[in-house]
Amino acid sequence: MSTTGPASERVLFVDDEQNVLDGIQRSLRKHIMIQTASSGADGLRLLREAGPFALVVSDMRMPTMNGAQFLTKVREQEPDTVRMILSGQADLEATIAAVNDGHIYRFLSKPCPAEKLLAAVEDGLRQHRLINAEKVLLEQTLSGAVKMLIEILGIVSPAASSRASRLQRYVLELACALSLPAHWQWGLAAHVSQIGCVTLPQEILSKVEASQALTEEERGLFESHPQVAGKLLATIPRLDDVAAIVSAQFGQPNCAGKPDNISDWNLRSAGELLLQTACEFDRLITRGATRESAAAALKASKPGLLQAIIKPLLSLKIANQGLIVRQVRLKDLALGMILDEDLVSPKGIRLVPSGQEITRTLIVRLSSIADGVGVVEPFRVRVSV
Repeated sequence: MSTTGPASERVLFVDDEQNVLDGIQRSLRKHIMIQTASSGADGLRLLREAGPFALVVSDMRMPTMNGAQFLTKVREQEPDTVRMILSGQADLEATIAAVNDGHIYRFLSKPCPAEKLLAAVEDGLRQHRLINAEKVLLEQTLSGAVKMLIEILGIVSPAASSRASRLQRYVLELACALSLPAHWQWGLAAHVSQIGCVTLPQEILSKVEASQALTEEERGLFESHPQVAGKLLATIPRLDDVAAIVSAQFGQPNCAGKPDNISDWNLRSAGELLLQTACEFDRLITRGATRESAAAALKASKPGLLQAIIKPLLSLKIANQGLIVRQVRLKDLALGMILDEDLVSPKGIRLVPSGQEITRTLIVRLSSIADGVGVVEPFRVRVSV
């Protein structure tokens, strides 16, 4: 078989002729890390068990599964893996078609001299490093943009930031309880679902935090924040689905014409259902409902809601349950604590409302306030038993 090494440096060769694989091993094993497989099925098995690989090079003409079919499956399983074909002259037309379809990075004609094959493999590895570098850059840019939005929300409206954290937890727990696929877009959508609140007047935010009645105009403004958030998020690459899910958070769950099994829904529709359910559940819980009464209210008020999502609500962890009250100082604050009283300045100005969850952004903000106007200490928090 092979030498092992980092995925970024490993190459998988697939050919149904063992003598070809042996020749490749002899020619290239001193230069690159190689694994080999004698069929498409064996190659897919290796990809699952020993992958990912930076580069996969496949013969074109193989029984049961030809090279183009095999590499198409490789693309589905590991889209970042670079793919090449080794092709005989008789396979040229099919190979060109595969390249033109966009599935294959390059094809090489058989017989292929060792130096030419090595040069092509090294080029494929460089292509993989380029793909990874671009991917890392995009992920870092995405992560930085989202982190900035969340930190801004925590500064402008700590209560909205806490609500976002609760919604994220509810969405992830619901998805797990329903045995849904792990889609990062769902948790992220819940986490950034409240960023539109940064555009709302403080008076409206204060009323919402205190569960006070809003005027018709204020309610219209508040209910517009998901669309504002959706427009902000839509400008960030790869967040189209997240933006759509966030924009729909106040909508009515639409299950008409969809499969009874939520696992069969598309990513966006399932994400909208999870966030809409979490938003309504959180609204009821923050107004004093128990899990049981909140679930019953959802079932009664939204007859179109799938019953499959009601049952998991009964097992969701509620933030304030199982906590005890302690007196702490600013230096003792830890993530996840819940304020049991308003934090005020020495002059009596309310800085942070009771019920706020302690986040990293809030700790930084309070440290800055303490150096300025000051904070009355000690104060009460609720912590896990």
